[in-house]
Amino acid sequence: MSSEKVKITLELPRTLYDSALQKAKEAGFQSLSEFFIFILEQLIEEGESPSDTVFSPEEEKIVKERLRSLGYIE
Repeated sequence: MSSEKVKITLELPRTLYDSALQKAKEAGFQSLSEFFIFILEQLIEEGESPSDTVFSPEEEKIVKERLRSLGYIE
């Protein structure tokens, strides 16, 4: 993924913002931006075949820990 960044303004309903902020903190993300980037990357990669996405053992552990903290896996 490119390291070039683009700054955007995103309007969210207050309840969604509050919920996302809480989930991000619970999952150990340093910022809401980091949390949103993670979610968007996961959604984009979801459509790719498993052979297209290869995680290192460390990356897989991080993803599993975050998904577990969000309640998606046990």
